[in-house]
Amino acid sequence: MKPIGKSVLIVEDDRQIRHLVKLYLEKAGYDVQEAADEEEGLQLFESHDPCFVILDLMLPGLSGEELCRTIRSDCRSDIPILILTGKAEEKDRIRGLQMGADDYVTKPFSPAELVARVGTVLRRTSERCGKISFRGLTAKLHRREAKYKGKLLPLTLHEFHLLYYFMKHPNQIVTREQILSELYPNHTKLVIERTVDVHVSKLREKLVDAAPNAETADFIETIRGMGYRFVSY
Repeated sequence: MKPIGKSVLIVEDDRQIRHLVKLYLEKAGYDVQEAADEEEGLQLFESHDPCFVILDLMLPGLSGEELCRTIRSDCRSDIPILILTGKAEEKDRIRGLQMGADDYVTKPFSPAELVARVGTVLRRTSERCGKISFRGLTAKLHRREAKYKGKLLPLTLHEFHLLYYFMKHPNQIVTREQILSELYPNHTKLVIERTVDVHVSKLREKLVDAAPNAETADFIETIRGMGYRFVSY
């Protein structure tokens, strides 16, 4: 399945449910992180800046309700949240939606329907919090902001647009001419292809600087004689 540039965090204490949901989401092209409790969920939320959260309410330790409130209030995030829980009463649904959830699914559930609901909520909220994410690297178009595992990348405007363009075309070869047309829509012969190589080189440096072990070094691959490719896997 082609990756779609959307990352999902599953916070669920039942290991079998977590793995089942992860399997279906990855099959649909999502990048998935999973946590077994509220503390681990919050850590992954802060470090990976996901595009979507699937949250169980009945977690060991602090409740899912508390994590939802933390994401909305303390983190001031408008990320889409779907509650997945055994609490099926109307009052529970109302409470879940009132505390900031975008959808509410009760157990037992259909994994295929859950994946469909994730897609529906993402489409509905795309104007609110649209972002692209691969392997911990996240770009937010509305904020002109990119992060790697929670660390803000100090990108120039051109470097951000270059990264966002790469991430919109994962695992595809893009030519220097295509990149020039994206960065400089009205470019003339004065804007040469060498300009693209300079931007890519600087972008690569900043990606590597974001990871002490250079784990970001393989995000952008040079295809000799053709152009570049953003590697999403």
